[in-house]
Amino acid sequence: MTSAEVIVRGGRIEDAEPDFGYLPGFANHHSTEAEAGALPIGRNSPQRPPLGLYAEVLSGTAFTVPRVANRRSWLYRILPSVKHGQGFEEVDAGRVRTAPCRESALPAMPLRWHPIPVPSGGRTDFLVGLRTIAAGGDAAMQAGIASHVFVADASMDRRYFQDADGELLVVPQQGRLRFLTELGILVAEPGEVVLIPRGVRFRVELPDGPARGYVCENYGTAFTLPERGPIGANGLANERDFLYPAAAYEDVEAECELFLKTRGRMFRAVLPHSPLDVVAWHGNLAPFKYDLRRFSPVGATLLDHPDPSIFTVLTAPSDTPGTANVDFVIFPERWLVMEDTFRPPWFHRNVMSEFMGLVYGVYDAKPGGFVPGGMSLHNALVPHGPDAEAFERASATALEPEKLEGTLAFMFETRHVLEPTAYASGLDRIDTAYPDCWDALPRNFRPPPESR
Repeated sequence: MTSAEVIVRGGRIEDAEPDFGYLPGFANHHSTEAEAGALPIGRNSPQRPPLGLYAEVLSGTAFTVPRVANRRSWLYRILPSVKHGQGFEEVDAGRVRTAPCRESALPAMPLRWHPIPVPSGGRTDFLVGLRTIAAGGDAAMQAGIASHVFVADASMDRRYFQDADGELLVVPQQGRLRFLTELGILVAEPGEVVLIPRGVRFRVELPDGPARGYVCENYGTAFTLPERGPIGANGLANERDFLYPAAAYEDVEAECELFLKTRGRMFRAVLPHSPLDVVAWHGNLAPFKYDLRRFSPVGATLLDHPDPSIFTVLTAPSDTPGTANVDFVIFPERWLVMEDTFRPPWFHRNVMSEFMGLVYGVYDAKPGGFVPGGMSLHNALVPHGPDAEAFERASATALEPEKLEGTLAFMFETRHVLEPTAYASGLDRIDTAYPDCWDALPRNFRPPPESR
């Protein structure tokens, strides 16, 4: 008697509302099928795959990387991807840019943008509404990132997107998003994030109407969980809370558009069928979602506070140990209990570049001008910190236990300098008064009498 394999059942995309459920566990090896018997048992590439499907492997790493880092999934689909890769013609990339991108003449100074308005004409889908704010590194060298925002008021009907330059970490800020991917369905709301691996095809629907959010395009090594070091075996983001989709497919023979971004250029092909035709898959490379409200923060319980690296959810390592290509860091709800301590983030000049956004609530270091949907950029060694209002309040308040509630900010922190795009540099949403937030900081220095 042979042992049975546990296989999670999905179904046809059109039958799911809103999804087929999820498979928990970061980088676990999952097995799922949308039709009974679609997944081969005991082998990856049988002579004749079940149900007349084609076997195809999707690799996220080189074949020979150490087993612990290897990422790949076997897909069993109606037609192989070679049927999706013909007839591409280059099209305008719109407001999407890829590093290296040096279009801006903005000086090396603190930069902040007010939220970009959400459209209302019903013609802007996720891809049309995607626009690059800043980019750094070199996508062809698989190093660096781009920071994008998106605004949308329409679903991507029969329009699909594939990014061959990097994986996409999507941070919704307004409205739910329904991601229909080759490997299944993910539904995310503000407070959750979705990661689409490099090269995976998908489209986005808007189940609740207009949406807005942020996107980190990671050109480098794929995001993984950071080491906890002396924190130990528990805390921060836990593996069990990362959710992968059950298999779901479209068996649609109708005209579809597939957009491919590669080498910083955009291409379009017209297909006679949907590219979301994977009926079963197994492996550890797939889209996933994570609820940021499940993050278990750690912090100081007596004095001072540790570096913001304690809030790292995901990290994409570089070839320099301890220095990330990009870290995804959040500032969630948490208790502040430190004694004789300036509790907001201190004034600093960071060797890393910081792109920051606010999903909801108030950010404690910028209670005034930094609002949900807005963003800021502080490049390497550009000084920044709490505004005058936050400094005055934190310096004078009675230090009792305080809970920061109803707030969620995040940061894409990278070793690369992020160059603002021409689009971002010309926006009327630039907060020209941002540097003024430090004008009211007083001169408090009082030398001792004997030194006068």
